[in-house]
Amino acid sequence: MDTAKQAVAAGSPAAAAPTVLEQAVGKIKQRVLPLFVIMFIVNYIDRVNIGFVRSHLATDVGIGTAAYGLGAGLFFIGYAIFEVPSNMLLQRFGAKAWLTRIMATWGLAATAMAFVNSETTFYVLRFLLGAAEAGFFPGVIYYFTQWLPGSERGRAMAIFLSGSALASILSGPISGGLLQIEGGGLHGWQWMFIIEGMASVLLCGFVWFWLDSMPADAKWLSDAERNAVSSAIVAEQAERVKNRPAHVSALQLLRDGQIVIFCFIYFSISLTIYGATFWLPSIIRKMGTFSDFQVGLFNSIPWLISIVAMYAFAALAARFKHQQAWAATALIIAAIGMYISTFGSSTFAFVSICFAAVGFKAASSLFWPLPQSYLDARIAAGVIALINSIGNLGGFVAPTAFGFLEQRTGSIQGGLLGLSITSLVAAGVVFFARSGGKKAA
Repeated sequence: MDTAKQAVAAGSPAAAAPTVLEQAVGKIKQRVLPLFVIMFIVNYIDRVNIGFVRSHLATDVGIGTAAYGLGAGLFFIGYAIFEVPSNMLLQRFGAKAWLTRIMATWGLAATAMAFVNSETTFYVLRFLLGAAEAGFFPGVIYYFTQWLPGSERGRAMAIFLSGSALASILSGPISGGLLQIEGGGLHGWQWMFIIEGMASVLLCGFVWFWLDSMPADAKWLSDAERNAVSSAIVAEQAERVKNRPAHVSALQLLRDGQIVIFCFIYFSISLTIYGATFWLPSIIRKMGTFSDFQVGLFNSIPWLISIVAMYAFAALAARFKHQQAWAATALIIAAIGMYISTFGSSTFAFVSICFAAVGFKAASSLFWPLPQSYLDARIAAGVIALINSIGNLGGFVAPTAFGFLEQRTGSIQGGLLGLSITSLVAAGVVFFARSGGKKAA
């Protein structure tokens, strides 16, 4: 009997490891992915629901177009400032405790939006909401690096990111329906903030009991499964750092030109996503006389289309490789859609943005495997947080610029054209992004 047959007959760890690892990965995905998707849905709704109350804030509080755009964007300033510190604390306190804390504080801040009574309180609460949410998205990405082998992270990211698309689909009908509530001395938009914010607060209790910080803590995995997952993650990290110096400082990697490229690409993607997110309800209102609920239903259409596109692009990238090429293709689709949206009626603009959504949402899911495979896992949380925080500044620039343009010119066509150009430039830059670890100098 040869060596290979003897190993199989003996039931050696080497022979059993792939099967055990696959079983462990299946359990992990079944346990954490549905929860992360739900968390992302409520997170995203609390972040973007102000898009549905712009006219109500103008009527009841006197918040004009430029002030609305600035307030919408200030969320991302708070987010950027506290993103990296939040992820450093996640590593210190563990994912279970820190993700629960993030959820509780963002839910309370979202609820407090119901009591906006001036431009100043609007600015302050949007900033605080961003500060409270800081660390959630890169924290989940870092969680994947500690629980899933590299070959599984792309699919997990696609499923997780579908939460934002699902939230965009659900937020319209949900927020539109809640806006119909009147009573208790509160307007519908106030009830919307209270109910959606408190849903996050209630969910954080379940997060505390369901999540574990590391595979070693997972009692729902067998000893063999815990060891298989931990060994796979350690082996991948060893492979990634074998050609690096023994001690790579975070400062060295933060000076890496690749990190700058990653930040620019994600900034461009975020710019387009949030430009569409915060202004799409206003474009829909110009298409005809619709109720809040009807506006919400129309708002769901491009995001429903984008979910199909995200899965299709993820499958194509997994089958045919060349992640950069697929990301660039998605960005070009986004650029074309945003460009043609500047022509014709509001209805034509809406249809064009539906087309663009295929590109910019697919680009978002295709982007993250690039820095994930490049970064040293020892400092991945901090650098992913940096990329996310700087990239998300697109969420500040887009609504602020759109609000200023509409108040000054009565049109957002210049902003839509700018989004098209930025996406096109990013499509070229993505080919300079490397997806493998950097060799030591």
